[in-house]
Amino acid sequence: MTRLLGRRQVVVGGLFAAASLASFGLEPRQRVPGMRRNVLDAWMPDVVGRYAAAQSSAIVLPPSDDLESRLYDNLVSRIYIGPDGPPIMLLIAYSSTQDGMLQVHRPEFCYEAAGFELTPTTRVDLSDRSGRSFGGNAFAGTSPDRFEQVIYWTRIGSAFPQSWTQQRLAVMDENLHGRIPDGLLGRVSTTVEEGPLAIGALQQFVEALSRASSSRLNRLLFGHG
Repeated sequence: MTRLLGRRQVVVGGLFAAASLASFGLEPRQRVPGMRRNVLDAWMPDVVGRYAAAQSSAIVLPPSDDLESRLYDNLVSRIYIGPDGPPIMLLIAYSSTQDGMLQVHRPEFCYEAAGFELTPTTRVDLSDRSGRSFGGNAFAGTSPDRFEQVIYWTRIGSAFPQSWTQQRLAVMDENLHGRIPDGLLGRVSTTVEEGPLAIGALQQFVEALSRASSSRLNRLLFGHG
C-alpha cells in the first residue's frame, strides 16, 4: 500500500509539474480586475429569504495572517437569523488572483485548527436562483462545546471544484488558456444536529442567497448573473 501510494503521488506530482511548465510557457496575461477591500461587504444582502443579518462574532474564520495579507481581497462573515430554528452562519472569501502558490483554502483546515473533530467530507448539489446546479461539499464538526453542520462551495474561474486536486487542475486549465482566474469560497453552517434537516436548510439558504443578491454579486458567488 505504501509503495502504491508513493507511485500515485509521483504520477500526480508529475502531472502538476508538467501543467505548471506548460502554463508558464504560455505566460497567462488575462486576469480579473482587483476589488477594493470591503466592497463585497457592501454588496451582501441584509435579508435572505426569511433570514435577517445579525452579528457574526461566532463564525469560525481562517487564520488571519494568511487571510488578510496573502489570500483574499475581500472577506464577509454574517449570521442570519430567521423566525424559527437556529441561525445560519455565512462566510464569503474572495480573491481576484488564483495562481499556483496562493489558492482559496478549504474549510476543513480552519475547523480542525479551531479544535473541531470532523466527519468525512461528502459531495452535495447546490443551485442558484436560475435553477442552475453546481457542486459543493458537506461535513460536520464537533468541539467540546459546539457542533456545526457545514456546506461550502469553491469557484475557480467558471469551475466549481469539489476537491483540492480538482481545484489545482482548474487553476492550471485557466492558465493553459492564458488566464489567471479569480477564486471564491462560499460557506454556510448551522448548529442543527439532524444531518438531513440541516443539509436541506443550508441548501435552501444558498438558493435564497442567490435570489436576494444583485446580478453582480451572483456573478461573483456563482459565476453568472
